[in-house]
Amino acid sequence: MKSTHTVYSILELALVSEGHSLKQTFNNSLKLAQKAEEFGYTRFWLAEHHNAVNIASSATSVLIGYVAEGTKTIRVGSGGIMLPNHSPLIVAEQFGTLGSLYPNRIDLGLGRAPGTDRETAQAIRSDFMQAAHSFPKDIEDIQQYFSLDNARSKIRATVAEGVEVPIYILGSSTDSAHLSAKKGLPYAFASHFATIHLEEATTIYREKFQPSDTLKAPYVMAGVNIIIADTDEEAESYATSLIRMFLGIFTGKREYMQPPTAMTQEFREIMEHPQVHQMLKYSFVGSKATVKAQVKGFLEKTKADELIAVTNIYDIDHRIRSYELFAEIMDELNMESKA
Repeated sequence: MKSTHTVYSILELALVSEGHSLKQTFNNSLKLAQKAEEFGYTRFWLAEHHNAVNIASSATSVLIGYVAEGTKTIRVGSGGIMLPNHSPLIVAEQFGTLGSLYPNRIDLGLGRAPGTDRETAQAIRSDFMQAAHSFPKDIEDIQQYFSLDNARSKIRATVAEGVEVPIYILGSSTDSAHLSAKKGLPYAFASHFATIHLEEATTIYREKFQPSDTLKAPYVMAGVNIIIADTDEEAESYATSLIRMFLGIFTGKREYMQPPTAMTQEFREIMEHPQVHQMLKYSFVGSKATVKAQVKGFLEKTKADELIAVTNIYDIDHRIRSYELFAEIMDELNMESKA
């Protein structure tokens, strides 16, 4: 176990459960953020997704403002803004505004993927592929818009200049590792679904890291699926909703987040399917004791500086309870690492 403190945070997709309205969904996201603040989480990030009936985090910057307004201390940000979908100038203006409204609480996580299917990506931006290739340059543009030096430029994001909004690079491949290292920025790896390159990417990032004005040493954040309940059996039941969600991704038949059922042999066989098993490799499901052992092993393996928990459970109260237990696990592991 590392002898340093491991930060813990939340990635929120604003999942739409069967029978719930969008308003209920957004209210539940805020309720969760408020509880996360109580439990000691460092940040609450919202993802950007489009054309998915079960994911409501589409207008990401709007939701960030809603959550930040309803909380007091927790950092709120994007996990992430899919930059090829947007103009760097507009992103700087949006997050500069957020950073002024909620000082020292807004994070800007940036990703290269579309956060949707190919057809929708084209509908968002017809030159998406070209924009994806300009990802490194677009990051530089955003950094420039946030700098005080940009006051002398002909093109300005005046609401962003001098505003403190840290930038994070999100990724699921070695390309993002090289980019994060070169720019000296924190690196958030999407290991909650993209598991194959986690070790290779984080090794590259740490070895190639170049200190910057904003970050002196490499900082690795890793996504993990977390479902915790009072018993292993109860947690496994909650996980059936997650399994059905991933099954919908593979089959192209997306549906609202479904209520949990008993963990059947059929569900276990789906979990063992090579493709599903690979995607959900870093999914820790069970009682507090069960998940604590799994998380401890993951931290020993990855040496991650921060874990970003993704808890896809149908019922908001069960989600909140899972996050409460995860916070207890992380606090205990951090105490043990100091001993």
